[in-house]
Amino acid sequence: MSVEPEHPVLQVEDLRVSFVQYERGLRRRVVDAVLGMDLDVHAGEVVALIGASGAGKSLLGQAVLGILPPNAVASGVVRHHGRDLDQAARRGLAGREVVLLPQGASALDPTATVGAQVRRAAVLAGRADPAAAAAQALAARDLDPSVVRRHPHELSGGMARRVIGAIAGMGRPSVVIADEPTPGLHPAAVAEALGGLRRLADDGAGVLLITHELRGALTVADRVVVCERGRTVDEAAVEDFAGEGARLGHPYTRALWQALPGHGFRAPAPGRTGRAVG
Repeated sequence: MSVEPEHPVLQVEDLRVSFVQYERGLRRRVVDAVLGMDLDVHAGEVVALIGASGAGKSLLGQAVLGILPPNAVASGVVRHHGRDLDQAARRGLAGREVVLLPQGASALDPTATVGAQVRRAAVLAGRADPAAAAAQALAARDLDPSVVRRHPHELSGGMARRVIGAIAGMGRPSVVIADEPTPGLHPAAVAEALGGLRRLADDGAGVLLITHELRGALTVADRVVVCERGRTVDEAAVEDFAGEGARLGHPYTRALWQALPGHGFRAPAPGRTGRAVG
């Protein structure tokens, strides 16, 4: 008897996002930002969503969480464990089953200590012993116990991101969306941030890593989804990013790889499109 394959923890199909803008004279203008994006994430894996700035990566994350701006109009399908989610259902899961790791430490409360914030997350997650759960979460991210007495402004960028990771993982979410978690960090802090995402996946979450930094993503990702100008154009295995990219099937993906240092700095040609994945 055949066994039904397990549903991805997150599926996005033909996602489209437009913005309604009003110009002088109340003239209405519709700006299409996401034109058809598809991906899926399974429990226990990191999927990297790669693309240039403005390609629609962060908008996909916001659409999944149900936190698009009020003037946005979205269509397409978002599923969680195989269940279709409307906007209300997405917002209901946000912060519990589906959590966002934002770009910077601004997500932390500047007036509260690290310990208070992580313990609060443990309480909201229903942990029996919030203090012990907070200490365990911080220790798992190699943070010294003394960090509980510090305020966010006393943390380095890498430490702040690890604290955010501890808070986000407190409720054992099934989906973690990390939106550009590494810009501005020194190499050691980048490795820490990415390693934290890998640990979340190894603990059972499905992790969507939204980034334009391909080389770093390849150190922790299981698969790479590539988007260009609002469309998903390719999906590739991590092992295909080798040599000059001969195993990469899409020209845009190959050009992104070849543009990295050591590959001749050949920038992707604008407007190159191909068959959408999914």
